[in-house]
Amino acid sequence: MEKRETFSSRLGFLLISAGCAIGLGNVWRFPYITGKYGGAAFVLLYLAFLVAFGLPVMVMELAVGRASQRSIARSFDVLEPKGSKWHWYSYVGFAGNYLLMMFYTVIAGWLVYYFVKTVRGDFAGLDAAGVAGQFTQMQANPWLMAGFMALVVCAGMLVCLQGLRNGVERVNKAMMLCLLALMAVLAVNSLRLEGGGEGLRFYLQPNFHNLVYDGQGNWILGEAVFAAMGQSFFTLSLGIGAIAIFGSYIGKEHRLAGEALRIGVLDTSVAFVAGLIIFPACSAYGVSPGEGPSLVFVTLPNIFNHMPMGRLWGGLFFVFLFFAALSTVTAVFENIICFSMERWGWSRKKAVGVNFTGILLLSMPCVLGSNLLSGVRVLGMDISSLEDFLVSQNILPLGSLVYLLFCVSRKGWGWDKFLAEANAGQGMKFPAALRVYVSYILPVVLLVIFVWGYLNFFG
Repeated sequence: MEKRETFSSRLGFLLISAGCAIGLGNVWRFPYITGKYGGAAFVLLYLAFLVAFGLPVMVMELAVGRASQRSIARSFDVLEPKGSKWHWYSYVGFAGNYLLMMFYTVIAGWLVYYFVKTVRGDFAGLDAAGVAGQFTQMQANPWLMAGFMALVVCAGMLVCLQGLRNGVERVNKAMMLCLLALMAVLAVNSLRLEGGGEGLRFYLQPNFHNLVYDGQGNWILGEAVFAAMGQSFFTLSLGIGAIAIFGSYIGKEHRLAGEALRIGVLDTSVAFVAGLIIFPACSAYGVSPGEGPSLVFVTLPNIFNHMPMGRLWGGLFFVFLFFAALSTVTAVFENIICFSMERWGWSRKKAVGVNFTGILLLSMPCVLGSNLLSGVRVLGMDISSLEDFLVSQNILPLGSLVYLLFCVSRKGWGWDKFLAEANAGQGMKFPAALRVYVSYILPVVLLVIFVWGYLNFFG
């Protein structure tokens, strides 16, 4: 195995770790579920759950990575008590990384396609039905879908081929800084739109009635609570070792609670500013922000189509979305490649080559699931929905539960060793007083999220 690299700077670690968390969940899912469940009041609920649930698990995953100096391939082997079987989860986590990329790379390819069509003016003169027709045509063309998916996989693997510092760190730092700059430009443009004030008030001024009842007077509080809980948890990409890998590349100069908080703030800031971009624009053009998944690929292109300089703003928006998606892709690819290097002793070049081929081939079912294999259903779900379900509702919550129990259980790594690792260095301490909470309450919460996922899909 090649000598292990480390980040060249703390900024690189923070931006790349945040980039792993920042993705389509921030700028696609967050705005439309916020619109569906009451605006500002939902945002407050989401932030409370983020602090209470997401950040403690992130500290634990970072601690496992830093203490072991290994990826998920070997981290449990290094830290677990002799004779225990925690390391069995490493293969499940590896499968979770693959499953995530099998549909995530396809969606990222859609963003590239939409960028091209927007700047070419292909949406000009179309209404919402016309834009929806373009989206349907794209999905019906397997060669087109496969080509843009392959472009994303090539881009991500080429970055990882250059190594941690020269590839993943350097490219992601530049990409994240560009993403933040694009967000600022797009947000300023949306805030200047005539008629956007109502959407801004909905987003920033809490109205708890909207959190309890929808526009038809139906009670939605329970559904909103679980949506906020799920979003706060899944947005951080926890449970599959994608955060732990970056913990393994850093030293012990800084305590991990502060690092997790900074990553969480960056991740949340991107989601928040995405709302500043979308809600005023929806208000200005009389569109409901709770449109669901079609918001990005049908509703927003139609808004940009009617906006002054819409091709420019629409093109920038899809570049912004693509950078958010590619930051996650390269981070997860790095975890997959490092797993291959540590588990099987491959060189980075061989790991990139084998996994490049593997991800290309295994992403094809998702590509074909909207055309040639559109009739295939498993448990009532199409192929991409099944892959998303396996990751989001199974591997992420159960994987996070594994990390949590590993760090607090006497039969795992143990509370004392975890706390010593988390609090090594300077900065914010992980409070020892949280032991009862993270040992007994938080595991129950993760199980509730897991059970609710099943009830939501099959209820």
